[in-house]
Amino acid sequence: MELANTRNHSSKRKYDDAISPPQPPPALTSNGTVADNNVDLSLLEAIEKSQNAVEALDLRTLKKLVLAFERRLKENIEARLKYSNQPDRFADSELDLHEELQKLKILAGAPELYPDLVALNVVPSIVDLLNHDNTDIAIDVVQLLQDLTDEDVLDDNDEPAKVLVDALIENSVLELLVQNLHRLNDSDPDDSAAVYATLATIENLIEVKPAVAELVCEKTKLMKWLLGKIKVREFDGNKQYASEILAILLQSSTANQKRLGQMNGVDVVLQAVAMYKSRDPKSSDEEEMLENLFDCLCCLLMPLENKERFVKAEGVELMIIIMKQKKLAYGSAIRALDFAMTKYPPACERFVDVLGLKTAFAAFMGKASATLPSPLLIIPVNKKNKKERYQEELEERIVSLISSLFGGILRGSRRERLLSKFVENECEKIDRLMELYMRYSDRVKAESERLNEVELDDLEMDEDEKYNRKLEAGLYTLQVKFSIIYQEDCVILQLIAVILGHIWCSEHPQMRGRIELLLKQNKLSKNHLKDILQEYHDNIGDLDGPEEKERAQTKIQKFISALE
Repeated sequence: MELANTRNHSSKRKYDDAISPPQPPPALTSNGTVADNNVDLSLLEAIEKSQNAVEALDLRTLKKLVLAFERRLKENIEARLKYSNQPDRFADSELDLHEELQKLKILAGAPELYPDLVALNVVPSIVDLLNHDNTDIAIDVVQLLQDLTDEDVLDDNDEPAKVLVDALIENSVLELLVQNLHRLNDSDPDDSAAVYATLATIENLIEVKPAVAELVCEKTKLMKWLLGKIKVREFDGNKQYASEILAILLQSSTANQKRLGQMNGVDVVLQAVAMYKSRDPKSSDEEEMLENLFDCLCCLLMPLENKERFVKAEGVELMIIIMKQKKLAYGSAIRALDFAMTKYPPACERFVDVLGLKTAFAAFMGKASATLPSPLLIIPVNKKNKKERYQEELEERIVSLISSLFGGILRGSRRERLLSKFVENECEKIDRLMELYMRYSDRVKAESERLNEVELDDLEMDEDEKYNRKLEAGLYTLQVKFSIIYQEDCVILQLIAVILGHIWCSEHPQMRGRIELLLKQNKLSKNHLKDILQEYHDNIGDLDGPEEKERAQTKIQKFISALE
């Protein structure tokens, strides 16, 4: 059962902020002019006032802007047709068209006018310019679209935004944006900025209309372009943004997960991650990109067929190597393994066969995490308790991974090797398991006592609400990945209880005796463990269908009965 972090992919950096150093203000002389060129500031103020006057937008001004744009567009088309072999003869018309496109950016200040903009039927003309032979004009359009769809602009303007986005999509903006993306040269500064603006525009469109995430993958070759970008060895801002867009496309779409898997996406993402198997990222942006790549990998590992591709591509071996190297991606490698092994026995078997148990249980005992570098973006936490929370998250992930192993290896020599780990060194791993069990049990008890003190008449909480309140307060330390609940009942305390249930059902006298001794030392009985298992049993969801729910409940009931 995989535990996953919720990461917010909606926070975007401005491209200029990412690549341009701040410029110092111009020096002024005593009479109020700029020292370098003696420009009169009063003239600048007059120009600024005239610009501000234009910015007071209404429908009349909108129509003027649209009319001026269409006039310049018509002139450019005519000039190109008339002087097709004489670029200098139509250069001026393209400069005029460029200026009109810049003026249209002012519309971002009045998103309430977007329905009027659409009604004026100018959207097809704007979008079609993405096909313009002059890439500078196409770049102007990309920048315009980015401004018009910016999340800050569209805030509290949901309906006008939807009208504009629908019109853009109807006029093939997705296809044309991606086509234009393929002709941009990322090594050129202007083109690189346009690449960033294109990705930002696509993200903006998805935020307004989530269905765009699947639509853009169905209608364009965006995924192919993104895979090509993350394959590049050198890091830059656009590679980081490409990884983020890919994660957004995958996070809530099974269709996209399967589609990328069919495009050899699992292998490509593994290759991108492999660049960091023995080294750490050099900057916070590069760290964020690495975490985006692991987000992509975990989303890819949801469909069964991609788990198979992961195993065939030696993804299990790569994750173990990353764990052994003890770099920043350590925790993310554990998470990826957990996704791969959940309800997929072949991945569990491969993990045991390539000697992964030694690495996993070193992490479980806390022997590896003590030597890890300080976490930054791999597991986002508050600075105050960063180290403590990081250790706790590692514990949670490795508990989930061990639970996945028990669920995937049911019999044979591999099962015996797994169980034998809990006998080693006088059952030290059972001691560790019970230590975690008591810690989370104490959290449950504290929250239950607090809830009992609250007047239920005021809160009007029913049993389901109480259960959810416990979830939020730490009874089940669960963080949802990309807002997707892969399995509703993947919770730490219950997982520990399930692992103890597997161990108890092995009927190994030494392990059973150790569990009973530790329960007694903590003034608990087997009934406490049975109660946790019963709560888990009663709250197993039917996300995977009624048959799977019944099968899971039968297994838990077997544990409960064995504890009688």
